[in-house]
Amino acid sequence: MVQRPIGIFDSGIGGLTVLKEAMRLLPEERFVYLGDTARVPYGTKSPATVIGYAEQAAGFLVSRGVKLLVVACNTASAVALPHLAACFQLPVVGVIEPGARQAVKASSRGRIGVVGTEGTVRSMAYNKAILRANPLARVVSAACPLFVPLAEEGWAGHRVARITAEEYLEPLCREGIDTLVLGCTHYPLLKPVLSELLGTETVLVDSAAATAVAVRDLLRERNLSCRSGRGGVHFHVTDLPDRFCRVGSAFLGAELTGVEQVELGGGVQSSAVGDERLMVEAGGVV
Repeated sequence: MVQRPIGIFDSGIGGLTVLKEAMRLLPEERFVYLGDTARVPYGTKSPATVIGYAEQAAGFLVSRGVKLLVVACNTASAVALPHLAACFQLPVVGVIEPGARQAVKASSRGRIGVVGTEGTVRSMAYNKAILRANPLARVVSAACPLFVPLAEEGWAGHRVARITAEEYLEPLCREGIDTLVLGCTHYPLLKPVLSELLGTETVLVDSAAATAVAVRDLLRERNLSCRSGRGGVHFHVTDLPDRFCRVGSAFLGAELTGVEQVELGGGVQSSAVGDERLMVEAGGVV
């Protein structure tokens, strides 16, 4: 069991920020990543649809023999986590609870802002999780749908990103937030712009980094940590891999090749990019 890989899935590319942090903290672990790129985004879908997609994605990873499931999608974490925990006899970690706990810990005055997709914000999942950890906290949230295409187009540092962020953050700044939760796995790419606009007095909480810490702690708690492994990751997507490889490289900080296209509920359709699956080790890409 200890030698088995960790499974991570997202609706597309954003979950690579979770994978990046997990690989940094757990260099001896192996990972299997699934991006459901054929059905992205999840944030605009109904809860019932998201639950169905999440179950299929998790089922694919379980079929690959993973020892732990990471739901690296805020929308799926908000609506599907209890269902997945009931369906699969494996530990399941989402991105919302770790981010919420970190925000409460980091907040000096209990004024916490949350930015995310429309689906995540509509679910109020972060608000509820933060208030469970600190019932006296004041939580304000804002949907920032344009952040995702800006990140994927490589425009996270563009003046358009700054103008967009100013509009989205204005009501949160009016509330005097001291902490901001990046409630979408795309948003870490916009950290420099957000930090510049909010200033040093506002703490940015990266839910991707917080989730990686939660995974590490859970592995230790369950005695599932791999202490002598070689590390590495296999990538799978549900649509053509080309765009995933091109855009995802910026999210992972490494070149993506050898990504396999799969059909959920079926087998591998093709190995469309590269001769081998990508193996990323602590020292880089091999």
